[in-house]
Formats: sequence, C-alpha cells, structure tokens
Amino acid sequence: MGKVAVIQYPGSNCDLDALEILRDVVKAKTDLVWHKDLAHEDYDAYVLPGGFSYGDYLRAGAIAATSPSLRIVKEAAEGGKPVLGICNGFQILVEAGLLPGAVLRNSSLRFVCTWTRLRVETTRTPFTKRANAGQVLEIPIAHNEGRYYLDKEQIPELERNQQIVFRYVNEKKEATEAGNPNGSIDNIAGVCNQKGNVMGLMPHPERASIPVLSLDNQTDGRVIFDSMMRTLHGPEA
Repeated sequence: MGKVAVIQYPGSNCDLDALEILRDVVKAKTDLVWHKDLAHEDYDAYVLPGGFSYGDYLRAGAIAATSPSLRIVKEAAEGGKPVLGICNGFQILVEAGLLPGAVLRNSSLRFVCTWTRLRVETTRTPFTKRANAGQVLEIPIAHNEGRYYLDKEQIPELERNQQIVFRYVNEKKEATEAGNPNGSIDNIAGVCNQKGNVMGLMPHPERASIPVLSLDNQTDGRVIFDSMMRTLHGPEA
C-alpha cells in the first residue's frame, strides 16, 4: 500500500516539486503520470499539482477538469482514497465538482506571491492527521486566481461538516482582513469534501517542506504529506 500518482497536465509546473517531496522526502512510492495515461485506478492516493493547466484558458482549471483522468480521480474519491489538489489542482477539483465553491481572481486583480499563515481548522482529513487543531502553518502562495468563493448561506453547512480545513490568519492566529492575501470569503484557504478524503488548498505545501527552500528553514508543509503517508501506511508511518 502507499502508491501515489502525481497527475501532470499541459501547463503543470509544480509537478516535479510535488514528486520530489513525495518520493525523496516522505519516501512514498510515487509516479509522475501524464493525465491521458491515467487509465486505471491503480494508485492509493492522487495529487493534482499546481501550475497553469491549459494556460488557464476559460477559467483556471476548467479545461483540465474535463480530462478523462478526472473520471479515475472521481472513482478513487468515491472509494475513499485520498485526493489532494494544490493551487491549480484545487481549482481543477472545484471545476470538476469534487469540492464545493469556486475559485475567482484575487481581489487585488494581481498575481500574489507571498508567505501566508494558515490555521488548521480540522484534523479529520487524511492530510491533517499529524497536525493539531488551531496550529498555524507558514506556507507560501503564488496565484492570480486564488480567491475562494461560496455563498455565505453555505458556510455554516461547511462549518458543521468540518469541511473548512485551513483559514488565512494573522500573527495572532486571527482570521482578519489583514491576514487574507487574496480576498477569499471567510478567510478560507482550503476545504475538503464531506467524506474528508478530498482536499484542496491554494497555498503550496511542497514549497515549505525542504529547509533550504523555506522561510527561516521551516518545513510546515511537510505535515500535509506526512499525514497522507500516515493514512496510507497506518500510525507507524
């Protein structure tokens, strides 16, 4: 058990980063799979990496969401397998209907590349099992369309279902406007499906998993990948 697929789309540019963290850092058996070659549900977990699939034509993630690979991913999700979407991968999962809401242009109408603070809102997902509720992770963002949107009336339902996984916060762990880098509603940075096995987030944990690449040598992003491995291999992982 524990075989992971990183799915590569035309325009993916964080696929090799995710592959390196999974294969070399957390020691997961991982394949880089071209989306058209994902023909069978042969993997135990799936990662949709960041980038600009199909040049973000129409909407970010919209064309990739029509790839036949999403049929395999949906079947895996329905079977309870972990599915992680990072940045563009999050956008693809939303466009494909695997996650609620929409991802719109940043409120600044500009590309934003900066470090952010994320507060862990739930540990029930396969990607947050090794985190603590209320823990703050420092993880960077790099996107033009990262503003998470959902009708305000739907937010209480997400809260009840523990589907809000991460929120942007300030240095005092408060979900304030100043701590929100892109205008996401209710400071939401990441969500999951009702089962909890499909999660998407706009920040890039793979860019905060190796000390030399990270802010002040922090590796806060590793907790997401370590949690996934614990899910696949059990508590001893």
